[in-house]
Parts: sequence; C-alpha cells; structure tokens
Amino acid sequence: MKILAVSDQVVDRLYTVSVRDRFGDVDLIVGCGDLPYFYLEFLTTILDRPLYYVHGNHDRSVEFTAEGARQVTAAGCEPLGDRSVVVEGLILAGLDGSIRYNNEGSYQFTQSAMNRKAFWLSLRLLANQRRYGRGLDILVTHSPPYGVGDGPDYAHIGFRAINTLIRRFRPRYLLHGHQHVYRGRRPGTAVGATQVLNVFPYRVIDWDKGDVE
Repeated sequence: MKILAVSDQVVDRLYTVSVRDRFGDVDLIVGCGDLPYFYLEFLTTILDRPLYYVHGNHDRSVEFTAEGARQVTAAGCEPLGDRSVVVEGLILAGLDGSIRYNNEGSYQFTQSAMNRKAFWLSLRLLANQRRYGRGLDILVTHSPPYGVGDGPDYAHIGFRAINTLIRRFRPRYLLHGHQHVYRGRRPGTAVGATQVLNVFPYRVIDWDKGDVE
C-alpha cells in the first residue's frame, strides 16, 4: 500500500490533473491539517482514492453565509479527528489541532484538553487491540509530539499526549504537519517503535517496503 500524506501548503505539482501521472498508484491519501478543503477535494477526486484528514489550527469548522452559520468540511473526504478507522487493513487514528496560543480558531487546545481527547481516543484503540490484536498502525496529527520535531516558539510546541499515545500503542508511523521545513527533507525520528514523520508539504509512504519519499 502507498500513502500520499499532505500538510500545510498547496503544492502546484499536486494541484494539477497531471498528478495522476506520478501519484496515480497511491492507495490512500492522508491530510495532516491546515490545507484548504478545495485542495483535499481535488486530490481525492482526481486520484480517486479515499482521503482521511485531521484539522490544523488554521482550519475553520464554521462559515457564515447569507443563510447563517453552517458547518464546513471537505466534501468526499473523511475527518479523522478523535476517531479510529480501518482502511485496507490498516488501523488509522487522528487528533486535530495545535497548542492554544491565541483565542482564534476552533482547533487550538491546551495540553490538558489534548490529554482528555487522547484519553477518549485511547479507549477506541484499546478496543482495536481486543478486536485486531493491535491498537494502531498510523497516528495522524497536525502537531508533532512534545520535543520531537516541534518548534522553539510557543505556537509550535508539540503535545505531550501524543508522546503517551505512541509509547503505549506503538504505531509504525506518526504523520504530522504544523512545523514547516523549507530546506530539504527532515528525516523521520524514531521514538521507540514509531517513526515520527513531518509530511510538510507532502510525503509518500510505501507501507509494504517501509520506504518514505
């Protein structure tokens, strides 16, 4: 299985119909937040593959129209925040958002609030362990774990709850965004059995071979 993971920035080479020429063999698309919904909708439509995504701190949950407020989501895509799903035999789970650094946006959380969200998610992962013999294969987040690929400024500090989840459930990959890296690819960081990957602005993961592009 090949996975196309995207985050934080619209990439011109992906936002074109020719994306099928290079990425037409992917089986799954994962969004790690802070991407316009039209971009996610385009990718799942053109590549004709399922897309699961978490929200970033800049994403909106509500927009206001002449008819009033309405919920907004990426059409044809599946939100993954606070959920666990099985896709082509892989167990995915997700957590939205970043650390709370101002009073704007729906997807900013304190460390305590994320601890609570992670606790409820862990109950779902324990149910997975009973049913499938393992709790999780890929954890999808917007923010990185605390102290692992996060930033020095407060707005980009990672969540401690993510560290706890990966230590407890040992997914093969944690895919995140939020921390922009413009000079070359940041290599993955091993945290126990988990490879922590910053996917900004996109990465391709070959699950069967264990390769990351």
